[in-house]
Amino acid sequence: MIDYITTLGVWSWLILGAVFLALELVAPGAFMLWLGLAALAVGLVSFAVDWSWQTQCIAFALLSLALIPVWRRFAPKVEKPTDSPMLNRRAEGYMGRIFTLENPIVDGVGRVRIDDTIWRVTGPDSAAGSRVRIVRVEGPNLFVESVEG
Repeated sequence: MIDYITTLGVWSWLILGAVFLALELVAPGAFMLWLGLAALAVGLVSFAVDWSWQTQCIAFALLSLALIPVWRRFAPKVEKPTDSPMLNRRAEGYMGRIFTLENPIVDGVGRVRIDDTIWRVTGPDSAAGSRVRIVRVEGPNLFVESVEG
C-alpha cells in the first residue's frame, strides 16, 4: 500500500487533503478541516522540496497538531443572541429574586415553590411563609438569605 501511495508522489497529499475537506463538508466539526489543510500544505511544499515520504508524514503530523490549537486560539467565540438567554440555565434567572418559603428551612434546608416547580433551598433557618432572596445557585440548589419586612 505504501508503495502505491509513494508512486502517486505529491498528488497523494493533495488527494488526502481533498478527502479530509470533503469529510468536513459531510460531517462538520472543524476537525477534518485542519487535517485537510495540513495535507494540502505538505503537498504544496512537496512540489518545491524533495523530501522522503517519512519526512512528509512527520511534517503532516506536526502541522496537524499545530493547526488545531492555533485555530482554537484565534477562532472567534461566537454565541448567537437569543430571546431566551436563561433557557437552559433557569435557576440562574432566579438570582436576586424574592420568593415565599413553602416549607420552613430547618437545619439549613427547605423548599420554595417557583412557578410550577418546587426547589430545594439552603440558608438560615426560617419559618414557612417567610420571604427569602436567591443569592447563589449551584446546580439544582438555591442558596437564600432572609428578607426583612
